[in-house]
Amino acid sequence: MHIESTLPGRWWRTAAAIALCCWGLVGGAAAQTRQLERVVAIVDDDIILASEYQDRLRQVTENLQRQQIEMPPQEVLARQVLDRLILERIQLRMGDRAGVRISDEQLNEALANMARQNGVTLEQFRARLESEGSSYAAVREQVRQEMILSRVQQGNVRSRVQVTEQEVDDYLASEEGQKRTAALYHIGHLLLPLAKDATMEQERAAMAYMEGLRSRLATGDAFERFMRAPEKTPYAFTGGDLGWRLAGDLPSVFLEAVPALGTGAISAPLRSASGLHLVKLFEKRGGSGQMTQQTRVRHILIKPSEVRSDAQAQQLAEQLRARLLAGEDFAKLAREFSEDIGSAREGGELGWTNPGQMVPEFEQAMNQTGAGEISAPVRSSFGWHVLQVEERRTQDLSDEMTRNQARNILFGQKYDDELNTWLQKIRDEAFVEIKI
Repeated sequence: MHIESTLPGRWWRTAAAIALCCWGLVGGAAAQTRQLERVVAIVDDDIILASEYQDRLRQVTENLQRQQIEMPPQEVLARQVLDRLILERIQLRMGDRAGVRISDEQLNEALANMARQNGVTLEQFRARLESEGSSYAAVREQVRQEMILSRVQQGNVRSRVQVTEQEVDDYLASEEGQKRTAALYHIGHLLLPLAKDATMEQERAAMAYMEGLRSRLATGDAFERFMRAPEKTPYAFTGGDLGWRLAGDLPSVFLEAVPALGTGAISAPLRSASGLHLVKLFEKRGGSGQMTQQTRVRHILIKPSEVRSDAQAQQLAEQLRARLLAGEDFAKLAREFSEDIGSAREGGELGWTNPGQMVPEFEQAMNQTGAGEISAPVRSSFGWHVLQVEERRTQDLSDEMTRNQARNILFGQKYDDELNTWLQKIRDEAFVEIKI
């Protein structure tokens, strides 16, 4: 979320950081108990207490200091924090009236994702929070509120944002569009140092060694392991992971070789003034020749509910799988039992899917299921799925992916603008009385 750019002079650059701190989890938990105390703001039929306000201001201050971000004047920061709390309260009330609810299951999945993004388990994440003096229960509630806010915002703003094909065309023709949608390459390399004045015999011997090494490192993660810890060889290797690079930012010696590589491929030895290189393309984004394996899949979704436990949902999914294996019609059972309303009407059809399009658990099961086969029930954040892989194909989606990338960039820009407009509107329409 962006803070309205009403800050004077140089302080506008800290607005985004302040917003992240307001909405984020880095700081400590809010006060757990509320005593009779001073009210700092009345928002419609709700109030903001001094303890809430001071806790949030402390969190934001600590986070800005931790991130070494220049602090705005205290009075500016304080007003921004209070304004953020007011906007939160307005949106949470809107969510409550609209019946927006976040289940414990959805909340647990969100927290598990946060833990994974930080490279830890949920248990380790919890322990880290508590070691820093934060209450895990309070953090859970804060995440729940943030999820509600996100749903309220998307529900009110998303439908207002439209991106036309002409806008996509214009963006792709612009300098910014061409740069932001250009091919990106994630590469690593190994360098066998070789002097410029090496003899022809030394050069031939080194080249032969690199060709043999290339063959040995061509499977699995052998290249990555060798890159991290080269084995004992007649030669001393250097190199490493070069990260994501635009084609124009590649070292000149790699410029022709890298774009011609397929994902996972290793180049022939490349000679530079420094020696001989082997380059591996780990991954590619954008550009031409974006070959993607697509899967056509259908599923039946069974959701736990207040009247059906998770175990009962799993049991029903297993029963349906048994009936499918016995020859019953998938589309008929999907229309009768599936609780994915959108796909149920189509006999469970989800159409052609791209990598990363489905939730991880579903995608893993899909990838492990052969064409024409029916999976065992798999649990995701949505419930229990029984899926069938109908067929697979490899498609060149370069143009489509580039246009989608441009469309997403434009949508994000418009969404931010529309969100700020909407936030100002609901703020103006609400009854707000500030007491400080």
